[in-house]
Amino acid sequence: MWGRAVRRRCPRGLRRGRAALLALLALLALVGLGSVLRTRRGTRAAEPGPQRTQRPGRRDPALLRPLVPADALGAQGQAVRLQLQGEELRLQEESVQRHQINIYLSDRISLHRRLPERRNPLCMEKEYDYEKLPRTSVVIAFYNEAWSTLLRTVYSVLETSPDILLEEVILVDDYSDRDHLKERLATELSGLPKVRLIRANKREGLVRARLLGASAARGDVLTFLDCHCECHEGWLEPLLERIHREESAVVCPVIDVIDWDTFEYLGNAGEPQIGGFDWRLVFTWHVVPERERIRMQSPIDVIRSPTMAGGLFAVSKKYFEYLGSYDTGMEVWGGENLEFSFRIWQCGGTLEIHPCSHVGHVFPKKAPYSRNKALANSVRAAEVWMDEYKELYYHRNPQARLEPYGDVTERRRLRAKLQCKDFKWFLETVYPELHVPEDRPGFFGMLQNKGLKEYCFDYNPLNENEVLGHNVLLYHCHGMGQNQFFEYTSKNEIRYNTQQPEACVSEVAGSDILTMTLCKDTTPEGQKFILREDGSLFHVQTKKCVQAEREALGDGFMPLLRDCTNSEYQKWFFKERMS
Repeated sequence: MWGRAVRRRCPRGLRRGRAALLALLALLALVGLGSVLRTRRGTRAAEPGPQRTQRPGRRDPALLRPLVPADALGAQGQAVRLQLQGEELRLQEESVQRHQINIYLSDRISLHRRLPERRNPLCMEKEYDYEKLPRTSVVIAFYNEAWSTLLRTVYSVLETSPDILLEEVILVDDYSDRDHLKERLATELSGLPKVRLIRANKREGLVRARLLGASAARGDVLTFLDCHCECHEGWLEPLLERIHREESAVVCPVIDVIDWDTFEYLGNAGEPQIGGFDWRLVFTWHVVPERERIRMQSPIDVIRSPTMAGGLFAVSKKYFEYLGSYDTGMEVWGGENLEFSFRIWQCGGTLEIHPCSHVGHVFPKKAPYSRNKALANSVRAAEVWMDEYKELYYHRNPQARLEPYGDVTERRRLRAKLQCKDFKWFLETVYPELHVPEDRPGFFGMLQNKGLKEYCFDYNPLNENEVLGHNVLLYHCHGMGQNQFFEYTSKNEIRYNTQQPEACVSEVAGSDILTMTLCKDTTPEGQKFILREDGSLFHVQTKKCVQAEREALGDGFMPLLRDCTNSEYQKWFFKERMS
């Protein structure tokens, strides 16, 4: 049964023999200790009482970290801002263009730098039985990674992982074509303990590259890391102990941000965030909900998370195989994290974040290579795991319906074989905080104006982190969903529920302009619009109607609140797709 650690018992005769041997060793140790004390303190004997012995060097890392000067660049995770000119500045900009990370700076920061303490103080008080914890294989897949970020990842694993717990570090080269990742890398790694290099003979993508490493792994636990990470002291023990106690737990470290430009380590000891998603099937971060805080008995208890970011996690190798490992029909990367998250929960496991395990991760300025397969990967996840709720995804991503996604027959068989729960259970039990759209026929899609033909409501926030507070505009209807997808709810809201947090149309205080504010459980008057039978949109608070008008400054158009008339420019209708 998953979740119970199997303990092997010795035959009775061997147990008796072992007990006698331990008693003899304890007696010899006591005699020896008394001799030492008598030598140091005269004839005074040792004080009676229980003696606690610990395995020497049980916390020793697989590789000792060399001394790094306290004033070295980036030491203790400090930000570095080089003042460059001319050729040096050009080289730095070139490195960012190529890797979307400031590799020019990374190359000048020690591969062995220490990080500032970011754990909750309670984490340092925790003790581990190192002899009983499982050993892990750390799998790091890479493709055309820069030298310094890759090697810093490897060294940080070796220099922070107790030797007794680290079976090996497996690097999987996903058919890189950069010269420094050929013979030079092999030579560098050959001098390191416990490091193995596996090379794919064609481009596999993250999913299959990781599976190459997993298939060769000898450890009881698989720990997957990205190739631009830095591990914090004490990162490994919490992950392995949790899996030792609960084999069906998939455990993630707290992912601390390392700035792509300055290499500042931005982690903190406060409460971490958990993973979620929006209805585009894009991963999102959220605060820990109150229901989870109530369940936790300590601030260093594991935190249950609906989804994972995907780059960093540990899982029992046996349980990983039982769950069907990765979906090998997925290409490159993107979407595999949500698919695996759904599968973990729906098939009886738990997905958790351990507050005592911290790993820094360099989030690139943007993806350094194409993610053109991410859409197909998301469609595979929706088709296998989301049941009827996949329609909410397709409504917001019309192009996804047309995306070829391969054969998912085997994945559906796996779901049936494991007797996995449905997606309704996942939403109600694991992620009740996610608003489930109503998507009533005729009340979702493009919100189009009758008078200003071919123009629709459009909301395009600057980035994923600034969803609220921008003006609603009118642009040519494009039928692609996303920034032109709105839902009119039974609570009289006009919801922009494509991204998180979900936003509702409301008026800018003191003006007739429409903006987006956070949706509330109880809809305030400023967010209520009555869609009348004649197509007019009546704003409850101002008692005005929404009208399409040209912007006062510029050539664009905006929806504005005006006194109600019978104008066609005040008439609106929803259209699900372009005809």
